[in-house]
Amino acid sequence: MAGRLRAAATGSAPRRGGGVSVSLVAVAAAFSDLMEISSQIEAALVLDEDRVVASSLADESRSERFAAGIRRLVETGEKKRAGLKQVEVALPEGNVFVVREGGRVIGAATPASPPSALVFYDLRSCLSALVAEGA
Repeated sequence: MAGRLRAAATGSAPRRGGGVSVSLVAVAAAFSDLMEISSQIEAALVLDEDRVVASSLADESRSERFAAGIRRLVETGEKKRAGLKQVEVALPEGNVFVVREGGRVIGAATPASPPSALVFYDLRSCLSALVAEGA
């Protein structure tokens, strides 16, 4: 799946209000690592301040629909419990995982009944790699 990585742009993504928030090179590296080691993840994306900066979905419209669903999960979860860090939704056709740290969100879709702790670990590791890289 790593070969299907689609970065939203090259260089760095401008943050609303100016400045640079995410080095897309660092995002691409961390995201490629995630997709390579996490065989249970079928699709994933990284959001920075609501902007898709990396996606495993080649089709941009599918990526945007997935991102919209991830945003809704975060918004709904935040209404129920402020400070939401992670969420898992189990559906008959598969699971959706979301991990949030600051303005960054990573979301992933898996087949039904994945090893949840491992998926969360992999997603948190990806976000941590972005922080370590200064992305």
